[in-house]
Amino acid sequence: MRHLLALAAVAAGAVAVTKQMNRSRGATKTTTVEESIEIDVPARTAYNQWTQFEEFPRFMHGVVEVRQLDDKRLRWRAEIGGRIEEWESEITEQIPDKRIAWRSIHGPRNAGVVTFHRLDDERCRVMLQMNYEPRGLVEKVGDMVGAPAMRVCGNLQRFKEFLESRGSETGAWRGSIDEPGSGRVGIEGV
Repeated sequence: MRHLLALAAVAAGAVAVTKQMNRSRGATKTTTVEESIEIDVPARTAYNQWTQFEEFPRFMHGVVEVRQLDDKRLRWRAEIGGRIEEWESEITEQIPDKRIAWRSIHGPRNAGVVTFHRLDDERCRVMLQMNYEPRGLVEKVGDMVGAPAMRVCGNLQRFKEFLESRGSETGAWRGSIDEPGSGRVGIEGV
C-alpha cells in the first residue's frame, strides 16, 4: 500500500511539473533570488574580497573559473543544471565599499547586484540580488524546487567562512564604474 501511495505521489508530482513546464513553454520566465548574510569583517574587507572575481571558485559551489578580461568584463565557467555553461558579463556599476552590479552580455542571461552594509566597525551585511532565466528541463525543475536560492545561500555562507577564517581579503580593486541607468537590476536587453 505504501508503495502505491509513493508511486501515486511521484506521478502527481510529474504531472504538476509537466503542466507547469507546458504553461511556461514559449514564455521566458525570469527568476529572482535575494539572499543576505552577516559577516564578522568590516564592509570594506567584504567588498574588497568580492572584487577578486578570480577567487570565486574557492567559495562558490559550481563556479569552475572566472577570468577578469578588463576592469569591466568577466568570463565565467560554471556547472549549472549538470552541465558546464560559459558566459561573459560586464560590470555596470561599482561603488567602493557599497555595491557591484553586473549583467551578462553573451551566454546564459543573468544580472544582479551585491551590496555591502556596515553594521559596526567589525561587521557587515552582504546582500545579493540576482535575476536569471533558467534554461532546459533540469534548470527549470531545479528552479521550481528552489535549488538556485539554496545554492546562493550556501555560496554566501562559504564566502562568510572564507573571509572570517582569513580575517582579511586576498586583494582589492578600488575603482568605480557608473553607467547611466545601471541602478536597475534586470536582464532586459541582455
